[in-house]
Amino acid sequence: MLGSIRRRLVSGASSPSILGHSIRPIANKEILPQIGGGLGHVRNHSHLILAGSSHCIRTPRDVGSSIQPEPIRQMWSRPFSSETGDLVDAVVPFMGESITDGTLATFLKKPGDRVEVDEPIAQIETDKVTIDVASPESGVIEKFVANEGDTVEPGTKIAVILKSGEDVSHVGPSEKTLEKAIPQPASPVETIIKNQTSNVETTLVTEKPKAPSPPSPKPSAQEPQLPPKERERRIPMTTLRKRIAKRLKDSQNTYAMLTTFNEVDMTNLMKLRSDFKDAFVEKHGVKLGLMSGFIKAAVSGLQNQPTINAVIDGDDIIYRDYIDISVAVGTPKGLVVPVIRNADKMNCAEIEKEINFLAKKANEGRLSIDEMAGGSFTISNGGVYGSLISTPIINPPQSAILGMHSIVTRPMVVGGEIVPRPMMYIALTYDHRLIDGREAVYFLRRVKDVVEDPRRLLLDV
Repeated sequence: MLGSIRRRLVSGASSPSILGHSIRPIANKEILPQIGGGLGHVRNHSHLILAGSSHCIRTPRDVGSSIQPEPIRQMWSRPFSSETGDLVDAVVPFMGESITDGTLATFLKKPGDRVEVDEPIAQIETDKVTIDVASPESGVIEKFVANEGDTVEPGTKIAVILKSGEDVSHVGPSEKTLEKAIPQPASPVETIIKNQTSNVETTLVTEKPKAPSPPSPKPSAQEPQLPPKERERRIPMTTLRKRIAKRLKDSQNTYAMLTTFNEVDMTNLMKLRSDFKDAFVEKHGVKLGLMSGFIKAAVSGLQNQPTINAVIDGDDIIYRDYIDISVAVGTPKGLVVPVIRNADKMNCAEIEKEINFLAKKANEGRLSIDEMAGGSFTISNGGVYGSLISTPIINPPQSAILGMHSIVTRPMVVGGEIVPRPMMYIALTYDHRLIDGREAVYFLRRVKDVVEDPRRLLLDV
C-alpha cells in the first residue's frame, strides 16, 4: 500500500483521495487517546495524515523523528515526583468524644519556620481544653491554610509542611524550562497536543462548580446586637467562655437550685497546718493547705448523706458508690474543673499532690478531657479571690456544689466570752428536686464539725 501511495505522489497526483479513501484532517479527539499513553505510541500507526501539511504522507520513521525531540521524550518518559511526597498536611487531631469542633486560637509558628516532629505549631481552643496541633514531620512550614479565629473540626488541614525544607522546584519541569529546551518551531502534532491540553484545562477550570458563599451571620433574636459606641471594643467570645455560659444557663434552667449557709471556725484547722507544715513538706514534698481538709470533710459529709452524691437521670436516681471531687480552678482563659478521682481513698498528702498537679496543668492549658470528665461533687474556693459569701451554681450533671470563702477574723462568743476567731462562711447549693433541706443542712453541719475539729476523722464520730 505504501508503494502505491509513493507512486501516486511521484506522478504528481493531486487527487484528495488515495485508493478510494478521502484524505481528511485528523480531529483532535482521534490523536489525544494516543497521547495518553505517550508519544511513542505514534510509531504504531501505519500512516498519519495532517491537515494543511505539504507532505500529507510520512513513514512511521519520519513521524517518530519529527515529533519527538529529545527534551519532549525525556519529559514524557520521566516519571514526575508528586508534591505530596515532599509536602505533608498538619491537621487538627481528635479532640475527645464529646468535642466536635474548636476555634483556631493562635499559631505558634510562622511560614518559613523550621519545626521538628510533634512540635506544636498551633493551638485549638475547645469548650473544655486547649489542644495543640503538632507537626507530623520535621521540615519547614510552607504555608497556613486556615486563619486564627476559624472554627475547625478534627481532620481539618491547617498547615502544609515541607519535609525536606528545601525549594520544591525539582518536582517537575516548569513551562519556561520546556520552552528553553525546544527552540525550534513546534510541529503540527505538538500544536495539536498543546491546543488539546489547553482546551481540556480551560474546560476543567470553567466547569468547576463555584462554592456557595456562606450566608452573612444574623444577630440572634435573643441577643440583639447593640449599636456601636465610642470607646467600646467588640471581641468574639472564646469557645471556652461560650461553653461556660451555656452550661451555667442550662444549670439554672434545669435545676431547682437552693442554697443553704453556715459558718466555720477555722482556728483548729489553721493551728494543725501551722504545727505540722514543716514536717509535712519534709516528708511529702508538698505544702499542707486548707483544701485537703475541706475535701476530707466533704467526703465524710457525702458518705453520711449519699443522696447529695447522687443525680437525677430522667425518671431515675443514680446513686454513685464512688466519690470523685471536682475542684474549680480559675485560669486566665476561664473556669475549668479538674477531677480528683476516688478522693474517699486518698489521704491529705495524696490530695494535696493531686491538687497541685492539676492546678499547674490548668494554668498552663494542658488539661486533658479525661482529667475533667465525670465528677460527682464540686468544691469552689472563692475565698482565694477575697469573696466573703456567694451562691455557687451547680456543675451539671452533679446535684450539689460546696462554696468556700475568705477567712475573716470576727468577734465570736466562745465559752461565754467574746473572742476574735478566724471565721469562714460556707455555702451549699443543691438540686431541690432530689435533695431536701434536711439532707443539705446535715451535710453542711458535718463539714463544719470536721473542719472545726479534725480529730473526728480519726475517731469516725
